[in-house]
Amino acid sequence: MRVRFWGTRGSLPVALTSDAVKRKVMGALLKAIGKPLATVEQVEAFVAQELAAPQTYGGNSSCVQIDIGGDDYLLCDMGSGARVFANHVMTKGPKKSNTFHVVMSHMHWDHIMGFPFFVPAYIPGNTIIIYGCHEVLESAFRRQHAAPSFPVEFAQLPARIEFVRLETGVTYDIAGVEVRAMRQRHGGDSYGYRFEHQGKAAVYSTDSEHKLEDSAETDEFVEFFQDADLVIFDAMYSLADATTVKEDWGHSSNVVGVELCQRARVKHFCMFHHDPFADDDQLTAVLRDTRRFEEITRGEHPPLEISTAYDGMDLVL
Repeated sequence: MRVRFWGTRGSLPVALTSDAVKRKVMGALLKAIGKPLATVEQVEAFVAQELAAPQTYGGNSSCVQIDIGGDDYLLCDMGSGARVFANHVMTKGPKKSNTFHVVMSHMHWDHIMGFPFFVPAYIPGNTIIIYGCHEVLESAFRRQHAAPSFPVEFAQLPARIEFVRLETGVTYDIAGVEVRAMRQRHGGDSYGYRFEHQGKAAVYSTDSEHKLEDSAETDEFVEFFQDADLVIFDAMYSLADATTVKEDWGHSSNVVGVELCQRARVKHFCMFHHDPFADDDQLTAVLRDTRRFEEITRGEHPPLEISTAYDGMDLVL
């Protein structure tokens, strides 16, 4: 199972500012002082060794691909990252038809905004099957195509588009992957998904607020995460914000994510749905602090690998 991140921001896409680019260039040049950089090969080696960390955590809103090597595509959410994914598919060369399976956490705009710019929807012969647990699944997609929001009506899209309602607790076969949904605490509800294939398991759990004082709910999430190879987790806020000024806003924190994953004996905890107000330096600091928190709270739990998702991240489980 391979997991590719095409969009990792929450709430809305975020672009690098010119000042941020200047700071990154300055940092790279300072690291380059005294280094032999006379050839292309030396420059490539310097970038690989000294600038190995992601230089930006990205910009696009939520879209994650689950890839088991089959002919069909499987996506989580249709944020603005779906446009980048679609463009990648188009560069692979002509094909008469493709089938895209999309599981939706919920229908807030940052999770559907990429669909009007999803090129495969405009190509006859393609099939797009959109799955979700909300009653408004289909109407939400149709509504954003309606005037005056967008110039192309949903009914004009030439691809075959289907909507499939899912139920929580039921295991479905979607594109050769076992998929199970779980309701999450979020405005209007959100749903997390557990994907299993040939002994590997990945959990996509974004837009979810966790109140650890609710022990029954916590136990349910621990069971949902149990022994997963990867948990993609909504760590949008700090613990202080999530429990005070942003309580009941429907998002969680890095600290709560670590605690849940430790209890569930997860192998890899990946922070996701980044706050649009957090710049790259802040996200890097959160990653450092989260890894340190895991070390000092590990106890008898197995070590937990921790990363911060970025646009273009590619994980093989």
